[in-house]
Amino acid sequence: MKALLAIFMLVAAISVRAGESPAAFAPAATAVKGEVLEVKDVESYTYLRLKTKDGETWAAVSKAPVKKGAMVTIENATVMNNFESRSLKKTFPSILFGTLGGVGGSSPTSVNSMAMAGHNGAKTSAMVEIKVAKASGANAHTVGEIMSKAAELKGKPVLVRGQVVKYNPAIMGKNWIHLRDGSGSDADNSNDLLVTTLGQAKTGDVVTVKGVVATNKDFGSGYSYKVLVEDATLQK
Repeated sequence: MKALLAIFMLVAAISVRAGESPAAFAPAATAVKGEVLEVKDVESYTYLRLKTKDGETWAAVSKAPVKKGAMVTIENATVMNNFESRSLKKTFPSILFGTLGGVGGSSPTSVNSMAMAGHNGAKTSAMVEIKVAKASGANAHTVGEIMSKAAELKGKPVLVRGQVVKYNPAIMGKNWIHLRDGSGSDADNSNDLLVTTLGQAKTGDVVTVKGVVATNKDFGSGYSYKVLVEDATLQK
C-alpha cells in the first residue's frame, strides 16, 4: 500500500509540473526489466520506451540521465491506462510509473520523491562550515530559532536567510528545500530547516525565505515532519 501511495505522489507531481492528465490505475506490475529504445525528458521526469520480455512498453520515472540502449529496471511499477501527456502531445494506452532501479549496471538509486524531499540529506554539507548572516526585518529568525521555537511560531510568518544544502523540485506540486545558516545543532537536526516553495533555487544558493511555520505535518505514506516552513517565497 505504501509503495502504491508513493507512486501516486509521483504521478500527481508529473500532473502538476508537466501538465499531464492521469487516468485510472491498473494493478501493480512490480519490477519490469528492459532495454531502452527511446528517451524523452520533460521538466523533472523522464519517459522511457522499453523493450521487455513481454514486448514494448513506456515507463515514466523521475528525471535521470538514461541513454538509449541501456538496460534498466523499473521497480515498484504501477500500470496506468489512457494517460495523456500534454507536454509530449501523446496519450499512452498503457504506461508504467515507478522508480529507476538501475541504469546500465550501475548501483540501484532510489527516486522515491517524498523520501528524497524530507530526508535530511545535508549530512555531507555538515563537513563544510556554513555561516550566513541572520535576515533583517520583521519576523526575522535563524534556522536554529525556528526549529527550537516551532511550537511558539506555529502558524506565524517568518523570515529566514540561509544556504540551500538540498533541493528537490516538483514534488506534490512544490519544490522542497533544506536550508542552513550555521545555527542550531547537527546532533538533533535543529540546524536544518525544510521549506516548501514554488520558487526555484539550486544547491549552494544563499536565499531569504518568507513563509509560515507548520509543525507535525503528515503527508501520508509514512512521511511526516516536525517542523517546516510552507508556501514560502524566495529572494536571492
